[in-house]
Amino acid sequence: MSTEKAAITILFDDPFWIGLYERESAGQYAVCKITFGAEPKDYEVYHFLLHNWNRLQFSPSVDAAKTASRRINPKRMQRVIQKQTACAGIGTKAQQALQLQREQRKSERKIQTREHREEEKQRQFLLRQQKHRQKHRGH
Repeated sequence: MSTEKAAITILFDDPFWIGLYERESAGQYAVCKITFGAEPKDYEVYHFLLHNWNRLQFSPSVDAAKTASRRINPKRMQRVIQKQTACAGIGTKAQQALQLQREQRKSERKIQTREHREEEKQRQFLLRQQKHRQKHRGH
């Protein structure tokens, strides 16, 4: 029996309000970061999700850890969260998934920049060759 879970968390990440939309399906976990300007109302978030669902870019899927279904004491949960976020470099599951997405976009952007630079060099070279030929035509 597979369970599917989805949750959205709205939080303030200076200077913007962001929403973390997390989904877990078939043992895979993915997260999407949504940036809002001012603090969004509930109906604005709902409207945004309805109209922009197909444009959301989720992080690559990560194996979801099995979680206990029993209720955890809120103070205990708060201590666990503080321990997770205090460790530098580890972060929460959502942070790790977003970091993976950032790294993936960075590598794609690096490849595109390199290709653009090479095309520009080739264009400049052809332009210099063309000028060089015109100078030697005798006109």
